[in-house]
Amino acid sequence: MSGTAGRPARRNVLVVLGAASVAAVVAAVVVAAPERGQRTAPRGDGLVAADVARDTPVPRPPALATGTDVAAWAPGIAARTGVPARALQAYAAAELAQRTVTPDCRLSWTTLAGIGRVESDHGRLGRADLDADGVVRPSIIGIALDGTRTTQEIRDTDGGLLDGDVDYDRAVGPMQFLPTTWAQYGRDGNGDGVRDPHQLDDAAAAAAAYLCASGRDTASGEGWWDGVLTYNRSVEYARLVWAAADRYATAP
Repeated sequence: MSGTAGRPARRNVLVVLGAASVAAVVAAVVVAAPERGQRTAPRGDGLVAADVARDTPVPRPPALATGTDVAAWAPGIAARTGVPARALQAYAAAELAQRTVTPDCRLSWTTLAGIGRVESDHGRLGRADLDADGVVRPSIIGIALDGTRTTQEIRDTDGGLLDGDVDYDRAVGPMQFLPTTWAQYGRDGNGDGVRDPHQLDDAAAAAAAYLCASGRDTASGEGWWDGVLTYNRSVEYARLVWAAADRYATAP
């Protein structure tokens, strides 16, 4: 279904000040890597950046079977990984949907979950939480990209439609998209006719499309790192996503 790029309704807004949550899908917006202390687990799960070289392939589980009932699949995986079942539904649905478009990309839900973990703790950053409808409330909004705090200056591009800022752009939602990137890659993952970056089905589907752009094969080390580093050009960031994806893929 086609839809619009705007939010369907106004929500309370949580402004995120942490550097780890302002930089996704900004392609060179972050010009200096933050201190490691800014990229530790908000919920104390002990996640640290993996000590791996660039282009090291990340472990991955078998691809989800076509037609997988993601609502039935998610609770068991949630018990093993600690990822909320509702978030897993979004990541799994995005894997399945993207495979129909770019089968050679071989994107796994674990990579999407890794990004979701690093960007917003699966929509649970600060006071935010992921509701049953897949919407994060209050909305997660990154800091203004005004050239301070290691960011490149990016003037407003959408009249504040997505981020509420008419002066500068901000990354938005659980997967932290910039308005310009959302305009290109935004998806209607839950089929409600609206492309909403604050709704995780939509945001995960958009992230899948972004990672699989340019003919990438994310099952290869080179393709995976190229995709994640396009999402955020920080090797430390990619190593954190790698660590999270590895954790989810190998959870007992």
